Amino acid sequence: MINPVELVIFDCDGVLVDSERMAVRLHVAVGAELGWPLTEAEVIEKFIGRSIVSNGEQIAARLGPARATLWLERFERLHHAAVDAELTPVDGILDVLDTLTLPSCVASGSSHDTMRRTLGRAGIHRYFEGRVFSADEVPHGKPAPDLFLHAAKQMGVHPSACVVVEDSRYGIQAARAAGMRALGYTGGLTPARWLEGPNTSVFDDMRELPGLLARA
Repeated sequence: MINPVELVIFDCDGVLVDSERMAVRLHVAVGAELGWPLTEAEVIEKFIGRSIVSNGEQIAARLGPARATLWLERFERLHHAAVDAELTPVDGILDVLDTLTLPSCVASGSSHDTMRRTLGRAGIHRYFEGRVFSADEVPHGKPAPDLFLHAAKQMGVHPSACVVVEDSRYGIQAARAAGMRALGYTGGLTPARWLEGPNTSVFDDMRELPGLLARA
């Protein structure tokens, strides 16, 4: 028997805010400056959907800890400027949030400071006041299940009654590892084939989300 949905857990970047294209662009630029030339496809595969800590570890393994620190500092500075200048909500998500009746929260690899900035800039933070969880709060970020299990526990909902809305392969893997159903959004950068699999429905228009949740 499948439990009714009691909680919708949203990823942030690429699901609520259209930030991943700018993040990829900035990682490519910073990598070219600091000695690790990466294509956009390589950035998507290596970095998108992972926590800041995980990305820093990958950079440090390639360039050393000092360069990794410099990379993340430059990225953060450029990212803040880009958010203020060009960030928008994911197409259709405001309509979804305006009509969503199920309990919901955010669980993201981004820091709380970053999410306050991005969700605030996009006019979305008000929908999730007091219900935003960061990978900074758990030992292991995605694709480990820690963050989603932490969010479910804080919200008082069993994992089997949760549905995760994600756009990255690592987020989908984390949802499955947590024993949660997943809805994989492919309207951004991630190929559908990276998200397809058990307990996962894939969709490419955020306006489909209410119907998918109803059927879940």
